[in-house]
Amino acid sequence: MPRRPGMLTKVSAAAPRSRTPWLTLVAAALVALVVVTLSDRPGATHAPLSEAVPRELRIATWNMCDVRQWNCEDTGSSRQKLQALKRLAAVDGAQVIMLQEVCAGDLASARKELGNGWRSTFLAYAYRDARGRQTEVRCADQRQGQAGFAILASSPLSRVSVVPSRQPPVGLRRGILCATVASHRVQVCNAHLTLPGGDRAHPDWEYRDDQLSSLVGAVDARTVFGGDLNSAPPSAGNQDSWIWPNDMYRRYRECDQGSASSRSGRATHVTGHKVDYLFTALPRTHCSVRATAASDHLALVMGVRAG
Repeated sequence: MPRRPGMLTKVSAAAPRSRTPWLTLVAAALVALVVVTLSDRPGATHAPLSEAVPRELRIATWNMCDVRQWNCEDTGSSRQKLQALKRLAAVDGAQVIMLQEVCAGDLASARKELGNGWRSTFLAYAYRDARGRQTEVRCADQRQGQAGFAILASSPLSRVSVVPSRQPPVGLRRGILCATVASHRVQVCNAHLTLPGGDRAHPDWEYRDDQLSSLVGAVDARTVFGGDLNSAPPSAGNQDSWIWPNDMYRRYRECDQGSASSRSGRATHVTGHKVDYLFTALPRTHCSVRATAASDHLALVMGVRAG
């Protein structure tokens, strides 16, 4: 669908909606919302690759459905969700896990239970009202603290950054969070996109196209990127295919993309739709979809050759 630069395009009235501002985020304001739990400073130099570092890096993305007030009451307890995270690491071999809809308290518990080497960086969701007042989103259990999305890794992270992206002026503000796995010199970028209708002031405005463009603009040849993109693949039957940047499936390949021309993949949501993605230009070595029994999303796990 042709669009003028900088113009927001309306969503078709038939656009899918699910559970899960015309304003550009100011990077400095977003960075203030990031809670970084790292032993090395953001922006620290990358560790050199050594023979001891495995050349394959496995990355997972999983929407935990940990924010219980967002229709997640029946998706398992915090303990079940933590056990699912541990299985992703121990059974699927995930060294990096990109999380959406995670509570800060459960993220801290996951770091502790996974072991001393695990680090994380976290970005809180915020809600902006019609008067421009912005408040953090907190989990239903106040002891769990903020709700947000995160990158969890088994080795040090560096160069943590928030990618500026258009967000609704009134409504829930998500975003894009990037960090570098220093041991492998691979950047990972975790995105959680705005649902259609997510702008309370302009429910017919679409944001995913601009957000996907911001995501692609932040990556390079040594990046793994994706997350919960709240979008179906750009197949012939998808009326919202126009939101996808042209390079997304051409310059990069998606975890479950069978061929260069393929635009499909296995379902990652209990409704039978694919909404979770992992893209990279690095050689892929593995792709699996893991049912966790602790979320309405399945986990997607991809291996890449990073040496």
